[in-house]
Amino acid sequence: MAEVSLPFESKYWPYKKYSEMYNRSLRDPESFWDKEARKLDWFKTWDTVLDWQPPFARWFVGGKLNACYQCVDRHIKTWRRSKVAIYWESELGESRILSYSTLYRAVNKFASVLKNLGVGKGDKVALYLPMIPELPISMLACSRIGAIHTVIFSGFSAQALADRLNDTQAKLLVTVDAGFRRGKPLKLKEIVEEAISLSPSIEKTIVIRRAGIAVEMKSGRDFWLHDLLAKAAPFVPPEPVESNHPLYILYTSGTTGKPKGIVHSTGGYCVFNHSMYQWVFDIKEESVYWCTADVGWVTGHSSIVYAPLIHGAAQVLYEGTPDYPAVDRYWDIIEKYGVTIFYTSPTAIRMLMRYGEEPVKKHDLSSLEVLGSVGEAINPEAWLWYYKNIGGERCPIVDTWWQTETGGIMISPTPGIECVPLKPGSVTFPLPGIAADIVGEGGQPVPPGEKGYLVIKAPWPGMLMGIHQDPQRYQESYWSKFPGMFYTGDYAIRDNDGYFWILGRADEVLKIAGHRIGTIEIEDAAVSHPAVAEAAVASKPDPIKGQSLVIFAILKQGVSPSPELNKEIKEHIRHTIGPVAIPDEIYFIAKLPKTRSGKIMRRVLRAVASDASVGDLSTLEDEASVEEVKRAYEELKREV
Repeated sequence: MAEVSLPFESKYWPYKKYSEMYNRSLRDPESFWDKEARKLDWFKTWDTVLDWQPPFARWFVGGKLNACYQCVDRHIKTWRRSKVAIYWESELGESRILSYSTLYRAVNKFASVLKNLGVGKGDKVALYLPMIPELPISMLACSRIGAIHTVIFSGFSAQALADRLNDTQAKLLVTVDAGFRRGKPLKLKEIVEEAISLSPSIEKTIVIRRAGIAVEMKSGRDFWLHDLLAKAAPFVPPEPVESNHPLYILYTSGTTGKPKGIVHSTGGYCVFNHSMYQWVFDIKEESVYWCTADVGWVTGHSSIVYAPLIHGAAQVLYEGTPDYPAVDRYWDIIEKYGVTIFYTSPTAIRMLMRYGEEPVKKHDLSSLEVLGSVGEAINPEAWLWYYKNIGGERCPIVDTWWQTETGGIMISPTPGIECVPLKPGSVTFPLPGIAADIVGEGGQPVPPGEKGYLVIKAPWPGMLMGIHQDPQRYQESYWSKFPGMFYTGDYAIRDNDGYFWILGRADEVLKIAGHRIGTIEIEDAAVSHPAVAEAAVASKPDPIKGQSLVIFAILKQGVSPSPELNKEIKEHIRHTIGPVAIPDEIYFIAKLPKTRSGKIMRRVLRAVASDASVGDLSTLEDEASVEEVKRAYEELKREV
């Protein structure tokens, strides 16, 4: 464990409640987290709070609990059994309301379905679903019986789905006939058919009738959920699992082509999310909470399913986009359900800013009390628009920093502890128990105002257990750059007041509309096209998505560039990874800027694509390649 300093020791530090709690959490973390853990329901308490064998942490060792029990069973024993758990809304105008008792019954019957199909503790279940109530229901059903779920974003292609199925060796997959996006059916079952042909571990699939369209059903392998539910038992006892039993595997892009299967525990993850959700959102019994993320990403796991339901919150679940069927869709839903806490992405905010204030003024947003931002750094202009037009200049904005690997929010304002003054674009301060720091290349803390690497210097309960079946990659990815410190891969600065500012990725993972996409994964997809010899991915600022993708491609000898080929390669990438990875532009060039060691200088490509200064080129193998990239860019820019 790295040396941990207490940055809020000064008697002049004005935020007394926050600083006392933060410093106490770092002075005696085991006592602090022991107390937090006792706020959950355990079948057996732990023998040891933390077993730290760097870089592997095991929290609440010896304790037994069940994540599903925390989310539903504990509430149906109280008045919350009749409280709304989920307000579901589709972009088509459909709605469903599930109370905690309704959710409890649905989860038990789904758990019975899984058991009847041979799923048990430790088995892997893949969920490839749109944003419908059956997605959190199926996640909770898995955790109820001790199965490990892996949710795969429904925007991924068959190949990307198959890659994740093969890595987990999932034995059962849950999907739908089709979902909806902008009024059009997305035929997920067709994608599943192609993926399963590449994934021999899948023995059975459960298909939910969502769109009512005809789909291929293979006898003995494919089962309609409604048929299975007719034979399901109304109650399945929750399986007591060890605190460090895996709860789920969720894939995140890495700087190698292969996505990383991030494994999260049951006990530590639930404890951390219960605590951070209260601290950040100041959740109350009467709150109505809405996180607009897709459950296919970690924000959906932690901030839609586990944290809100552990708290017994009432929340909105929305299947749809921010601007369909009308640009005021979000504001209409907030008014309809009296949302008090609204948590969305800077991408969505910037997109809705384009339409001005009129769509907002049509709706009564006075129910709002807290606004949140997640997925990437929010620029001050979007922050101020959000604060003024959506929050009416009365709602604090909790600008949150966290990752798939961290399991929950790490740095954020904390209205649930103490409101501190906000600075547009800053994530403010680390949460209690989070020993965050900013260091230079040598691992030493940098002075205020100086750019450095964001690191975490001590374990925390929500941290990943490791990378699925790859402990060496876990060590190399997160713990080798700065021994004893968790390397986040993000640049940051801390100002003279101690506020943290996130500056973006230091590695080669891009964030497009809040989705993390590995450059190598996209490059591999481009090069798998028969016309492409070599490719490099860069990004440039985008006023809506934050970043947009640009590919610089070298074609194979004898292949000529053309608009048709450009379109064909984009379609190939869509098929290989999914629509989220489609580049905005493809530039065909003869050579790539590389260092003398052969590493592509992506900062040069980013600079060229963004019209920025290229900077020092002393390590380039051939400086002419930079001019060629610039020339190709300028020529294509004139043409498009």
